[in-house]
Parts: sequence; C-alpha cells; structure tokens
Amino acid sequence: MERRVGTIGATAIGAGSMLGAGVFVVWGPAAAAAADLLVWAVLLAGVVAALNAGSTAQLAAVHPVAGGAYAYGRAELGPWPGFIAGIGFVLGKTASVAAIGLAIGAYLWPEQPAAVATVAIAASWALNSRGITRTSGASVVIASAVIAVVVAAAVAIAGAEPADQGALGVSADRGGVLAAAALVFFAFAGYARIATLGEEVREPAWVIPRAIGLALGIVLALYLALAAVLPGALGTEGLALSDAPVADAVAGTWLPPAVVTAAAVAAAFGSLLALTAGLGRTAMAMARESDLPRPLARTNGRGVPALAEGVAAAAAIALAWAGDLTLAIGMSSFAVLLYYAVAGASAFRAAGAGRVAGWRMPRPLSAAGVVLCVALMASLPLAAMVAAAAILAGVGLVRGLARRR
Repeated sequence: MERRVGTIGATAIGAGSMLGAGVFVVWGPAAAAAADLLVWAVLLAGVVAALNAGSTAQLAAVHPVAGGAYAYGRAELGPWPGFIAGIGFVLGKTASVAAIGLAIGAYLWPEQPAAVATVAIAASWALNSRGITRTSGASVVIASAVIAVVVAAAVAIAGAEPADQGALGVSADRGGVLAAAALVFFAFAGYARIATLGEEVREPAWVIPRAIGLALGIVLALYLALAAVLPGALGTEGLALSDAPVADAVAGTWLPPAVVTAAAVAAAFGSLLALTAGLGRTAMAMARESDLPRPLARTNGRGVPALAEGVAAAAAIALAWAGDLTLAIGMSSFAVLLYYAVAGASAFRAAGAGRVAGWRMPRPLSAAGVVLCVALMASLPLAAMVAAAAILAGVGLVRGLARRR
C-alpha cells in the first residue's frame, strides 16, 4: 500500500479515534463505578494505555505492515496468538462502531438511535472506501474542532456553580476504580488505529511512535481535566445518571450546550471513520493468512480493503439494531484489552530477541502492561465477559476445524 500519511495525519487519526467515545460516552458509567475516585480511574486507564502504546510503537517500527497486534502476534508468538489478537480487535472494534453509532443516534434522534447509527456507519464506510488521504484530512479537521470545544467546555464547567455532591456506593467485589478504569480504557483504545496504518505511514519507525505519544498525551490531558471538573458540576450521582454529561454540565454557562452536542456528533463520526478503516485493514491482514475468508484481502482501485470494511460495517449495523450500548462497551473493552495483552507479550518477546528498530520499550514495562490488561478484563461486568469470550471461543473453534480439514 502507498505510504502517504505523515505525523500530523497519524496523530489526528489516533486522537480522533479516542475522543469520539471518551469525551461523550464513558463518564456516566465510570462515575457510577468510581464515585469520587474518577480521576484515579482515568489515571489508571492512562497508565495502561501508555504501557501498551509503548509496546505497540516498538512493534509497529519493527513490523511496519497492516494488521497491528494480529501481525505482531503472528510474527513474535505464532499463528494462534496472532489470531486471538486479530479476532479480539475485530470483535472489539465492531462493538465500538456499533456503540458510537448508537451514541450519535442518541444525540440526534433519541427515539430512533439504531436508524441514525445505520446511516452514520454506512457513511463512514463510503468515505473510507475513497482512500486514506481523505480519511486523514477529515480526522485532522474533526480532531482539531473537538479539542477546541472540549477545552472550552472544561473551562466553562470549572467556572460553574458546584452541584450538591451525592455519595454513590461502590461495589467492593467489583473494585470501583478497576471497573471504571476498564470502561475508561474503551476511550483510550483509538491509538491502535495508528499502528494498523503500518503500510501507509511514511518512515514508520519514527512517525508511528511519535504520533502515538502525541495523540495519547493530548487525550489524557483532556480526560483528566474533564474527570476533575464534571463531578463538581453535576455531583457524582448526577454525573452517573447523565446520558450527555458534558452538555449537561455546560448548561447555564457561557458555552451553549448545542455547541457541545455538535462536537459530540463530529467526534463520534470521526471515530467511526478511523475505526472502520482499522477494522478493514486488520481483516485484510487476517484474510491474507487465511484466518478469514480470502476475498476480504482484496483492495479496490484506490488500494483500500473496501470489501473487508463493508463486511465489518454491516456487522456493526446488525449489532446496533440487536444490541445494548452498555453491553457493547463492555464487550469492546474486553476484546480490545485482550488484543493489547497479546501486543504487550509480543513486544516482550521481540525486545528479548533483540528485534528493535528505533523506539525500544523496556521489557518489564511490557510485562506490566500485560498484567494490567488482564486485571482490567477481569473487572468488567460478567455479562460482557461471557458474551465476548463465547464469541471468541466460537470463532477459534471454527478456525481450528477449518485448519484441520
């Protein structure tokens, strides 16, 4: 594939992928779990994201190909770990696409969120099929606008009258901070989108690590700012019960809630653009190795795996009509954390074997990232864990039988 994406475009794609869900979706459920420890949950999620970002950056420099941790797992650990990472990514991001589509529907047409999600997901596929240059350019514009609105919202909320603080009970057996961090991690996961562009980034050994670090730093600063001011504006109970916490928090300030709503829709659509492209490229890489049907490896006249993207978009639309937003977020977090656990293990193996080009992640930090991924996976709601694990096991069984034949 042609290498056309530079540092600015790659950073914008990563930041745009994270900002769509993180700013406008996860605060309510995270506050319900962590109560007044929300900032600590965000910090923990940020640490896990940073550790895995370092491992991902190292691997992307050594293996500058499409597929992300699927390709890294196959190269460093073997076919089955790579397959697990690839299916985890495909499942997790398909659930993310469905969840973000439903979020757009909740803002624009609350009575028919699935219908709006269908239109938004189909539109993101149509734009992606036109080529990576257009996707990169759209991400730069969307990410810049959303960052400006979120900064303005944080300033406006910080100057608002504090709300009465309610005390939420945190379930001791679920581990409030861990559960909240697992949910907030859903909002950080977009930086992997940069790694899936391995075949399309100029000078990947240097551009990919730099872009991942920049995108993660920008988003972490924004998340910490919102985690600090939102509970004060709405109260912990009010924040936990809000479907649109940032818009609710700016109500009565100098910033109109309509501006936040517009930014939420733009951010969510920007995430759809990046997620759909990442899904297609991972599915393409898996199809090249016959882990998915071979026709999904085809690219169109613009060098885009449009068929793979279209199949992923269709699956997300089906989930948007049949699924639940909370379950989709939990399943996405479980599957994506599994994906990053494989990435961390691959980086640990690659560094031990001396396979390093440019950025080098210390092996103890890669190991710590794997352990934290597993801990966050175990803190998610049981229904989400069971559903995601059942799908992963079913797909693995089908692959095993097909390989044996």
